[in-house]
Amino acid sequence: MFYATPWALLPPIFAIALALFTKEVYSSLFAGILLGALLATDFNVLASLNMVAVDGFSASVARLSGNLCFLVLLGMIAALITKSGGSAAFGRWAQKNIKSRVGAQLATFFLGILIFIDDYFNCLTVGTVMRPVTDSQKISRAKLAYLIDSTAAPICIIAPISTWSAAVSGIAAELNTGVTGIQLFIQTIPYNFYSLLTIAFVFTIVCMNLDYGKMLTVETNARLCEEQKDTTNIQNNNILEEIPDKPNAILSDLTFPIITLIASCVFFMLYAGGYFGANLWIGAENMGNISAAFGATKTGIALPCGAVVTILITFLYYSLRHAIGFKEMTECLPLGYKAMMPGILLLIFAVSLKTITNHLGTAEYVHNVMMGVSSEVYSLLPAIIFLVSIFLAFSTGTSYGTFGVMLPIVIAVFSADSPLMIVGMAACLSGAVCGDHCSPISDTTIMSSAGAQANHIEHVYTQLPYALSVAAISFVSYIVAGFYHNPLICLGVGLLLMGAFCIFMKKRIRFV
Repeated sequence: MFYATPWALLPPIFAIALALFTKEVYSSLFAGILLGALLATDFNVLASLNMVAVDGFSASVARLSGNLCFLVLLGMIAALITKSGGSAAFGRWAQKNIKSRVGAQLATFFLGILIFIDDYFNCLTVGTVMRPVTDSQKISRAKLAYLIDSTAAPICIIAPISTWSAAVSGIAAELNTGVTGIQLFIQTIPYNFYSLLTIAFVFTIVCMNLDYGKMLTVETNARLCEEQKDTTNIQNNNILEEIPDKPNAILSDLTFPIITLIASCVFFMLYAGGYFGANLWIGAENMGNISAAFGATKTGIALPCGAVVTILITFLYYSLRHAIGFKEMTECLPLGYKAMMPGILLLIFAVSLKTITNHLGTAEYVHNVMMGVSSEVYSLLPAIIFLVSIFLAFSTGTSYGTFGVMLPIVIAVFSADSPLMIVGMAACLSGAVCGDHCSPISDTTIMSSAGAQANHIEHVYTQLPYALSVAAISFVSYIVAGFYHNPLICLGVGLLLMGAFCIFMKKRIRFV
């Protein structure tokens, strides 16, 4: 009765509207799931509850088991690194070797890039490690919070091995596009203009010593002050604990587990894809072919295997170094699990909503409607998707929820062989990160403020002009991408516009 009709759009629209009104994503997604089940079963209450429990949550957990396992294991690795004092060791090294404002900001920037496995871990570690360094160079806490925020989600969303890639791959794998979720994710990276341009923008303004808007005033005041004061208005909780300062910790206590994780995950992704020959999961047809192996890999198996190996090697490494006791290491495991629960719940709820909307034929209806759109407007869809995703993420404060709701709709708009499908997916992810970056209720925005011990509202207001500047440039890049499906051309246009903008602002603003 409701299949492939306008009613099929009601569950995701209702979930979005409720999230905007209540600012609470979990209950909004659940309400959308329940409404979709009622429509799919013609309001048969018992059948609806069965669909929610079995076809929704149970099936989603079963299909996402590998991705969920990887998220939990990553949380455990992050907790181990934090507890070992490796992050504090980097802070001591930085204070000793960094002697300038630009150097302190670049060190913050590169540390943020290095810690790409999870945005929560990034915010906590970078803020606590670099705060004494930036304070000594009279860099404002607001600027530190901006640097943290700009190297958290924007880095994680373009890193093939991260909690974000696991989440996006898990959702994309359910979209029946004919390729694996990780392959789709990797294909979106060159078109993720907001994230790529944000990274380039941060590096540029640091090297040019460029500040504008309210950030200029805050930075000027910081230079004139003798010392930074803690202006945070956020209460710490279990997830935002201070990083312990262990005098015996060394820099490799931070870098070794991260390098091990990258190497282990890459190895198992190649192995699961058949690069080394036949195995339990695949034949030998991809032997010696890296691209084919990555395309055929089973991330739900490979990534958890890589994370387990990393935990075992990290346990051994810390034990041999006497960096942390065995009891302390085992205590990190449930803490890591607890830290990952918000992301896990959002992922399960988002995929469950997608599953229920499949029973309503939402994809078929949206695809049929969009096929009637004129070719000119059709080419502008990536830019429109980018704006819609920004609005949703800004209003709800979550990237996960935004691309969880938007990705199925984006896939329905474009056919599998359309060159705009990948561009549209990237625009959705990019817009979600941008809205998350701007939102005052975003987890990463709040945690960036807490990590830097900056006033949260001040962080939002000082960061917003920078984020909107990059968003405007990214919007132009997506307009270009709708007509020219070459990421180098589109990104080149964005970089040229960004360079011109920075030069203009540098000449216009008079620094103190």
